[in-house]
Amino acid sequence: MRVVVPREIKEGEKRVALVPDVINKLTRLGLDVVIEAGAGVHSQATDADFTAAGATVKSGNVLSDADVVLSVQPLTPQQMATLKKGAITISFLSPVTAVDSIEAAATAGVTAFSLELVPRISRAQSMDALTSQALCAGYRAAIVGAELSPRFFPMLMTAAGTVTPAQVLVLGAGVAGLQAIATARRLGGVVSAYDVRPASADEVRSMGASFIQLELEALEGAGGYAREMTEERAAKQRELLTPYIAKSHVVITTAAVPGRQAPRLMTQAMVDSMAPGTIIVDLAAETGGNVEGSKPGEIVETSGGVRIWGGKDVPSQLPFHASFLYSRNVVNLLSLFTVAAKDDQKVAFNLDFEDEIIDGAAVTHAGVRRGAK
Repeated sequence: MRVVVPREIKEGEKRVALVPDVINKLTRLGLDVVIEAGAGVHSQATDADFTAAGATVKSGNVLSDADVVLSVQPLTPQQMATLKKGAITISFLSPVTAVDSIEAAATAGVTAFSLELVPRISRAQSMDALTSQALCAGYRAAIVGAELSPRFFPMLMTAAGTVTPAQVLVLGAGVAGLQAIATARRLGGVVSAYDVRPASADEVRSMGASFIQLELEALEGAGGYAREMTEERAAKQRELLTPYIAKSHVVITTAAVPGRQAPRLMTQAMVDSMAPGTIIVDLAAETGGNVEGSKPGEIVETSGGVRIWGGKDVPSQLPFHASFLYSRNVVNLLSLFTVAAKDDQKVAFNLDFEDEIIDGAAVTHAGVRRGAK
């Protein structure tokens, strides 16, 4: 069985689906691993590194004879069409934004797994790529905030006087938010945070940050995510958050609902209430933005001197460790349905749809698009 890792072709994507360190986990199962030449160049994984780890490096068309294709971004419809019937793909594959690729996979008879749909259960934690990549995004958000801010983050005692610490506010205390909190704290900022899930309060406080309590109903959703709120509640939340936002020097927004447009946490009026030189880091810019006026991949400066950094391909801005974590998620999912070669038997794949992980993550199989679970 041949496992293939193609070069990522989406502009800005610098990650690779496998790193050399995990190749032996697959070869020990009896799988042949083929890496397209140059696939790991941005992740500090050279072709020589892959060869030394036991993979075959190949130029040109690597997809047509693949049994399994591992990638970060979804294969394009054109790439899906080149796969042989019965091939398996594992990648990010949003049922909302990758409709054409999913339809192409079904037409080609490909079994396509979406890492967005891996169930959030304890047995699947090692396969949860959304979490591992959110970790990278949260870290990057705090670094960006510190880099763009005209202020020191830490308090400094100097002969010329005392430098007061930056006030950092994080909206959303999921994986990305908690990592942003932890990183901002390490940099010396005074950090506060808000989340619609009261259960997040203890996690926020454990990071050394203060939790903002608003007199609003909780919005705890399935799988640990926040559920959507009504516009009436959203308006009340924005009103209550405005005083906290106005006194912050850096605001990091991380709120997202998988498969839906990002909730609007900050209006233009809230942005206008902030002092000149304030930095806003919007990690949800690619899905509509938590902040009015944010643009993916751009820094927008308002007339009041507030700068809004819109996130785009944020985990790819840390390609070494983002690939390190992602490759382990992918290998753990592939290993779940791989039957290792024994004696004179060949390696095989057992797609047991009674397993809730396989059933939940597969979006196409045997020429059919599978419905939401």
